[in-house]
Amino acid sequence: MTEQVEFCDVILISKIDLITESDLNLLRKTLHSLNPRAEIIPIEKGNVLLEKVLNTQKFDFEQAKQAPGWLKELRGEHIPETEEYGIDSFVYTARKPFHPEKFYNFLHEERKSGKLIRSKGFFWLASRPEYKGIWSQAGGMAHCGFGGTFWKAVPESHWPTDQEQIESIKSKWAGPFGDMRQEIVFIGQSLDEEEIRAELDSCLLANEDLVKGRKYWITLSDPFGVWPTEKPEN
Repeated sequence: MTEQVEFCDVILISKIDLITESDLNLLRKTLHSLNPRAEIIPIEKGNVLLEKVLNTQKFDFEQAKQAPGWLKELRGEHIPETEEYGIDSFVYTARKPFHPEKFYNFLHEERKSGKLIRSKGFFWLASRPEYKGIWSQAGGMAHCGFGGTFWKAVPESHWPTDQEQIESIKSKWAGPFGDMRQEIVFIGQSLDEEEIRAELDSCLLANEDLVKGRKYWITLSDPFGVWPTEKPEN
C-alpha cells in the first residue's frame, strides 16, 4: 500500500467524518511525506467529484519515478512542512561496511522511541564486499535482498560507455572503496535521529577489522541467508 501511495497522483482519504481534525491533519502530512507530488482529497461517504479521479491525465511515468518522499530525501530535497506534526526524515550514509551480524540485529530490534513509517535504501555488508543489499520497510512490513554489484567491483572495461552514466558513477565515488557505501533514508514520527545514527555507527566494521581486508571480512558470521542472484564465493 505504501508503494502505491508513493507512486500515485491522487489520494482519497475516506470517512473523514469518523476522525478528528487533528488526526486528519496528521494523516495528510504523513501522506505528503511519502508522496509530495500527489493531490490529497479528504472525502465523506464516498462523495468526490468524478473529474478528480477519472480521466485526470495527470499520470507521468518519469515524474512518478521521482515522486517518493524517500527518494527526495536521498537527493537532498527535504520536506520541512511535515515537521509541524513531528514527522521528520533523515539520510544515513557511511563509507565503511556493516558487520553483518550487528546490522542484522539492528534491523530486527524494536525501536524504543518514535514511529518509523518508511525506510528505504541500500547497504553494504563486509561479508559480501562486492554486493549491494537493498532495504525496504513500510510500517510493519520489511524486505531486504540482492541489489546488484557495486561499480568498484566491476572492471572499468565493463562499465557503461555513455559519458553521462560514467559521470553519475564517478559522482558517488570516494576514498578507497569507490561507490561502496551505506545510504538509507528514514521517515517517521518523533524519531530519535541521534540514537538511530549511533546504533548504525556501532554496526560499522571496527577499524582494526577494516584493515584486515576482504579475506577476513568474508569469514564473519552472516545471518542474512543466500541472495538468489548473488555469485557464490570461491
